[in-house]
Amino acid sequence: MNTTHTRGYAYIAAILYAAIIGLSFLFVKMTVTVAHPIDVLAHRFALSLIVVSIPVIFGWIKIRLSLRDLWRIIPLGLLSPVLFFAFQAFGLVSSNSSEAGIIQAMAPVFTLVLASVFLKERTSTMQKLFLLLSVAGVVFIFMMQGSGVSMSNLKGIALLLLSTVCFAGYGVLARPLTQKYKPMELTWVTLMVGCIVFNAASLIRHASNGSMMDYIKPLGDTSYLGALAYLAILSTMISTLLASYALTHLEASQMSVFSNLSTLISIVGGAWILHEPVGSYHYIGALLIIAGVLGTNMSGRKHRLVSGIKSDSPY
Repeated sequence: MNTTHTRGYAYIAAILYAAIIGLSFLFVKMTVTVAHPIDVLAHRFALSLIVVSIPVIFGWIKIRLSLRDLWRIIPLGLLSPVLFFAFQAFGLVSSNSSEAGIIQAMAPVFTLVLASVFLKERTSTMQKLFLLLSVAGVVFIFMMQGSGVSMSNLKGIALLLLSTVCFAGYGVLARPLTQKYKPMELTWVTLMVGCIVFNAASLIRHASNGSMMDYIKPLGDTSYLGALAYLAILSTMISTLLASYALTHLEASQMSVFSNLSTLISIVGGAWILHEPVGSYHYIGALLIIAGVLGTNMSGRKHRLVSGIKSDSPY
């Protein structure tokens, strides 16, 4: 397939990934009012694994993984979803969503550092500046909302930072794995890891509290099931497939900047669906985010072209 077309599809996958993740907060809000967050994660990954396993069971999609392959991919599933969601959930207990948003915006920076150390990815000065511009856009929006990072919530902030590092680590670890395994194979294993861990945690919690019926009780709520379907199928299964595909053709640092685009889509979704107010600072922040995302990827393309010309030159 033409390289230009392939990269174009990768960018489309990255944008769709950002859109799905950006709108997921609406459905998370709907589910956590009905069930405990751990139960939501347990149901979410159980449904995701069931849906993704259907084409595998019927033989429509072949999964050919040895035990050795599984051991290579399982750490990816432990980074995200397991540690990413666990640190995020417990971090939010003593912090707020605004602090989480600001800290999560640092994910591209962590990814850039980790990718340069472990993957030897090289980024131009312009890429670094544009990446920081997208981070500045997210931070600007939250700061203008009167939100900041309070040092009184050090435990929560530390857990949220660990969550962000795990998210960055996922992108870096997934990059070499996408060169060896199909997106469906990576998705199937990571969803299986999430399903086993979160359902075990949920069942242990209910067993210790003597509330086993509460595990299945939310499943009788139709609004909960609708929101769960979005989270399980689109926000978990499809987004993982899209991220795996995009990372096959994009560098980890380029893909990570799309996480800040998710913040912008969250704001648009909140304004459109929940009729949340939008101020002028939202537009300024949005321009910074979009400019940062476009600049990081466009300057990255120019950097690769220049590097390619230099490497091909006999001089």
